[in-house]
Amino acid sequence: MRLRGLNTGRCVFAVLLAILAATWLAAAPATVTLASTQGAPAAPPPPPTAPNSGIAPFSARYTADWKSINVGTSDLKLEQDTEPGHYRYTWTITARGIFRLYRAEVTQKSWLSINAGHARPEKYHAEDGSSSVNLDFDWSARRARGTSENKPVDLTLQEGTQDVMSIQVEVMLDLKNGNLPKTFQILDNDEIKEFTYTQEGAAKIRTAMGELDTVIVSSRRTGNNRILRMWFAPSLGFAPVQAERTRDGKLEFAMRIKSLNR
Repeated sequence: MRLRGLNTGRCVFAVLLAILAATWLAAAPATVTLASTQGAPAAPPPPPTAPNSGIAPFSARYTADWKSINVGTSDLKLEQDTEPGHYRYTWTITARGIFRLYRAEVTQKSWLSINAGHARPEKYHAEDGSSSVNLDFDWSARRARGTSENKPVDLTLQEGTQDVMSIQVEVMLDLKNGNLPKTFQILDNDEIKEFTYTQEGAAKIRTAMGELDTVIVSSRRTGNNRILRMWFAPSLGFAPVQAERTRDGKLEFAMRIKSLNR
């Protein structure tokens, strides 16, 4: 069963994960995203930043609903790695009830560094039952190499390209710095995709943690009629507190925060 493009009739819960993972928002300055072209000389990677890199480790739990039906819980954990300025970001979705018959748990993990105020992925791993994705980012050679469901991956990287996990850290950093781009490139399994972003304004929402002031950002892949909206809370370091995906104006799924610890 594929991590991307799963059939909803076979596994609604895994579809929820796949869509979220492939389209969760991120950002980097548009000038950085478009700066490099294929075949351009590789620039040496910048040195690691100091521990105070503008992002604070946290762990958060969310409910996951598909068309108003609760299908499980989602956990995000950002933790500092062994080197200063390096982090490990883990996303685990755990099914509940009947949905455990399809997939009890799905995990994705990104190892990344914070350089010049932006997230830079170094390694990515995803596991969904017997399917897995393993990618290594070689920034000196500007290549992403690895395997996606036992198929080889070897792609050219542009400066600012993110994986489907590091992208979440990037949007938090860019919202904090007040610099959200219109486009961004994301490496999803064995393909680099372009997404467009729109900052829709601010809203106060009610959550399990109380009322929160949030910034709303929408994202969609070029030519796709699905829209993912995310609510980020400045008081929580711009951590995501809510997500909703719609198609033709109809709500398909939602994730809402239950708790957050630092």
